[in-house]
Amino acid sequence: MNNVLNKVGLDSKMALGFIGVMLFMMGDGLEQGWLSSYLMDQGLTVQQSALLFSVYGFAAAIAAWLSGVLAEILGPRKAMTIGLLLFIAGTVLFITLGLHQMNLAIMIPTYSLRGLGYPLFAYSFLVWITYYAPSDKLATAVGWFWFAFAAGLNVLGAYYSSFALSILGEINTLWSALVFVTLGATIAIFLNKEDSKEKNSNKFENKKDVVKYLSKGITIAFENPKIGLGCIVRTINTAGAYGFVVFMPAYMMEVGFTRSEWLQIYGALWTSNIFFNLIFGIVGDKLGWNKTVMWFGGVGCAISTAAFYYIPATMGPNYLAATIVAACFGACLAAYVPLSALVPSLAPDNKGAAMSILNLGAGLSTFVGPAIVGVFIGSLGVSGVIWIYTALYLLSAFLMKFITLPKQEETESADLSDLKRAVGSNVN
Repeated sequence: MNNVLNKVGLDSKMALGFIGVMLFMMGDGLEQGWLSSYLMDQGLTVQQSALLFSVYGFAAAIAAWLSGVLAEILGPRKAMTIGLLLFIAGTVLFITLGLHQMNLAIMIPTYSLRGLGYPLFAYSFLVWITYYAPSDKLATAVGWFWFAFAAGLNVLGAYYSSFALSILGEINTLWSALVFVTLGATIAIFLNKEDSKEKNSNKFENKKDVVKYLSKGITIAFENPKIGLGCIVRTINTAGAYGFVVFMPAYMMEVGFTRSEWLQIYGALWTSNIFFNLIFGIVGDKLGWNKTVMWFGGVGCAISTAAFYYIPATMGPNYLAATIVAACFGACLAAYVPLSALVPSLAPDNKGAAMSILNLGAGLSTFVGPAIVGVFIGSLGVSGVIWIYTALYLLSAFLMKFITLPKQEETESADLSDLKRAVGSNVN
């Protein structure tokens, strides 16, 4: 069995951890496709529902930033345990107090508490991987993480809910999330074989050291501008995906697709994504992390984003063509996977702080994507929004020219000089 796992780039000692993450994220994501409509059926307005999810996203962004530094200070296991406890507390309070009374003033803080949980759990495990995996297999290991993360959050959780809702009902389906997160956490934290005895336990001898490292989770983006650029690229990475869910369903149905067909097309996007998370992790280790993100990620997403609009616009409700385009976009989103190997490698002595900046980008994408829709769709329409996303993906490809490992600096120092001239005093 160990030989089989090693051949696919999955270390046997960490294998249980990936399974645990998948189960945890399945519990976290089981309400994604239906909670908003359920709340509106219970009397909330569209604006109130949007506010609830916006604040939840803000909480998740903060937790995503904290995950790296807390994993560094406390160790991954302890940081993941905190994430589990926050998720359980938030779920219990949200269901018993918030949903029971349908009181938005209670629902917002309790659901946000739940939102603090999953980034601390999942992204702390990602930090664990960056310390444990050998550098020549790091992108592959990161690819396995994103495979487990996306499979649980976007596929298995939704698939489970499609059956559970008719049997358990909405409230009991939400309660069942605790079963998956507890089981996943038990596997990832307590049964995972890798002994992560806090490698940095002697690093923080007093409170001043802790405070200093917390601030490092911000200052490192300015001390090492490449890490700050990595945050921008990571924000762009999933901004389009989060923005699409706001306006693409209505657009696709305007074209002539049924709601069921759109859901199947959207499902194809994420099914493709989870498998290409693995493929591009391996490609990144072979071809190069920087090149994979630049060409397959940035340029690939730019092309497939434009195609996502223009193929239905010109061909009408062609289900096969739209499904292929969606699958291509999902695959290209996965090509950003090596970024999670590249950025922490830029700060080998402060990987947790570097990952905090990268995770902040992941959280910020939940704001940037929908915000672009809200600001521009009224004046520019769907095509205008599509071109904004397309331009952003091309920008991310351009920025990858400057996010290079130290061993590449001699041959690419001219590129960095160009960047310094472009951004002036922001690059030191």
